[in-house]
Amino acid sequence: MSEPAVHRASSESRPPLTKRAWLLIILLSFVGQVAWALENNFFNLFIQDAFNASLSDVALMVSASALTAAATTLLVGAWSDRVGRRKVFIGVGTILWGASIIVFAYLQTISFALASSTAAAMAFGVTLTIVFDCVMTFFGSLANDSCFNAWVTDITTDKNRGKVEGVNSAMPLLAMLAVFGGAMFLMIVRPDGTVTYDYPLFFIIIGCAVILLGVVVLVLMKDSAPERTETGGYLASVFYGFRPRAWAENRLLYLVLLAYLVFATALQVFMPYYVLYLRLPYILGESYVFVMAPGIIIAAVFTILYGKRVDRRGFLRSVIVPLVLFIAGCVTLTLLTDVAGVFAGSVLMLCGYLGAVACFGAEVRNNTPAGYVGLFQGVRIFMVVLIPMLVGPWIGSSLSASSGMMGFGVVGDGFTPSSLVFLGGAVVALLTFAVLLVVRRAERTRG
Repeated sequence: MSEPAVHRASSESRPPLTKRAWLLIILLSFVGQVAWALENNFFNLFIQDAFNASLSDVALMVSASALTAAATTLLVGAWSDRVGRRKVFIGVGTILWGASIIVFAYLQTISFALASSTAAAMAFGVTLTIVFDCVMTFFGSLANDSCFNAWVTDITTDKNRGKVEGVNSAMPLLAMLAVFGGAMFLMIVRPDGTVTYDYPLFFIIIGCAVILLGVVVLVLMKDSAPERTETGGYLASVFYGFRPRAWAENRLLYLVLLAYLVFATALQVFMPYYVLYLRLPYILGESYVFVMAPGIIIAAVFTILYGKRVDRRGFLRSVIVPLVLFIAGCVTLTLLTDVAGVFAGSVLMLCGYLGAVACFGAEVRNNTPAGYVGLFQGVRIFMVVLIPMLVGPWIGSSLSASSGMMGFGVVGDGFTPSSLVFLGGAVVALLTFAVLLVVRRAERTRG
């Protein structure tokens, strides 16, 4: 097993990133995040609009997708390590990812064609949507979460990972902006004034874009040829990252992941309800997009520029500023409800969020041991995606319910968030500093 220090030393001999590598990083990051933004923001709407799904159906779909993503990233990451290949997983996986998105355009037709009644078609459609969401998540996690992230770690060094993570970290919100902007052109206003979308066309457009990306990968990508790990059986390598031995041999990596977990949990306290809060009539109403859009652009530019600082100054010196910005933004959003206050709080929070993710992402890559890069993508997903998604939203829901507002999903379709969700996020984020103190001690001990 390679120590993290060995991984760092060996990475210094890698050549600088080529223009082709940068092009693939940007395309895979952006288009991949567009696909995830579609799933996170419009599959929930689709299953409700098309099949009258209940809140429990939506919750089941989200939970099943999250578990599928975590399991896939862990299993496929270890597999790509053992065979010493990334390109085929990324290219073929991306093509199948796009094809699975296109399937959603035909789920209504399939449901009504195979069911004997309208009620049966609705129930069958709900089941099909949940199943194909897991299928889509499988291919997306295989290509993006697992092997693309491993490939980026393979080809970068601690001299340029901050810059790369600055770009990667800005993409989720830029992708969300692109998806919501595109959705405006596919919006359909019903006679009763309610809004829906031309879902089939939406799914076909994005699915085709993802398929095209997969073809580009197969043509342009140079495989990173990662160090192969074949000691022990496949299942032993899959579960290696969850054993005490792994913690002992990579203590600094797990401490950084623990700090990342705390911060990601703080984000999940309010982020699932952020847009819902902005859309409240007494906050911004339907004009929320005119506040979110410039805020996202400002935060993206900040993060891309700030990523260079991580390479120059190191993780611990760099992560403090975005954490402070994040907490300041959350406090501002808690206290102020006018347009100027919400805009200022959103900009501070988004800059802090993206900047911190860039810092944590770069440091996780810096401490990932050679030969186990793919495997540890699964560990990362478990610690900084799955656990925060299972814990954070319930904190936010409890805070809103305790404030006298209707809790999320507690009564019917009541999604009325309280500004206390932002205060909860700020309090949890403060705990990140306690873990960073332990990280500092571990760095000094190793140094």
